[in-house]
Amino acid sequence: MTTSRLRPLVVPGLVALAALAVLIRLGSWQLSQLAWKNGLIAQVEARTHAPPVPLPPAAAWPAMTAAADEYRRVAVTGSFRHDAEAYLYTVAGDSNRPGQPGRPQGQGYLVLTPLVTAEGATVLVNRGFVPTDRRDPATRQAGQTTGPVTITGLVRFPERRSVFAASDDLARRLFYTRDTPVIAQTLGFDRNSTAPFSIDADATPVAGGLPQGGETRLSFPNRHFEYALTWFGLALTLIGVFAAFAVQKWRGTV
Repeated sequence: MTTSRLRPLVVPGLVALAALAVLIRLGSWQLSQLAWKNGLIAQVEARTHAPPVPLPPAAAWPAMTAAADEYRRVAVTGSFRHDAEAYLYTVAGDSNRPGQPGRPQGQGYLVLTPLVTAEGATVLVNRGFVPTDRRDPATRQAGQTTGPVTITGLVRFPERRSVFAASDDLARRLFYTRDTPVIAQTLGFDRNSTAPFSIDADATPVAGGLPQGGETRLSFPNRHFEYALTWFGLALTLIGVFAAFAVQKWRGTV
């Protein structure tokens, strides 16, 4: 190929090469995300099906992390402070257990109730789902368990607040993000003696049927392989398009 024929391909070639590098990088990143997501799913599966272990004492709570303890199945004993329960808005049945008979469906709240242990420490327990018209504890008095209880459930750490999340209604103790420290502070509990995580209670039935536990969402979107194929496919398409363009340039038809 002569220099005169090569020169018109330099700039388009550099642009195509840069775009190709970006597409390959995006495809490779999706493959790394696929490996991470598969590992996360396997880890959650193992933790949620393991026998429950006693919740570590309060002195060990600051050392617990999401990486090491998220979704770990634990058991903790204490007494509920029903007078201080809070409510986390949710829509049941959307991506959790769609269409499963007997499971909650539609808008409602997760009831977050402080559980005070024998040593005086506090853990927020997500007792489960109530529909919007049953948020008031007076409508579900049978489920307001008194005295010492043992709760089995999954450790959950605070969620990041989405830019689209509604503002919490602190006066009514209505929340739209599971931000455990903020919720505990709003309820008037000392941060130093309150767990930096919450516990999602399992599906053990309660008197009266509400709140209905076992509502932890354990399905994770995993389309990274599909996205990787898309990016690599675009890279191959770019190579084909540039090759056709170069041939046409060589023949002088472009």
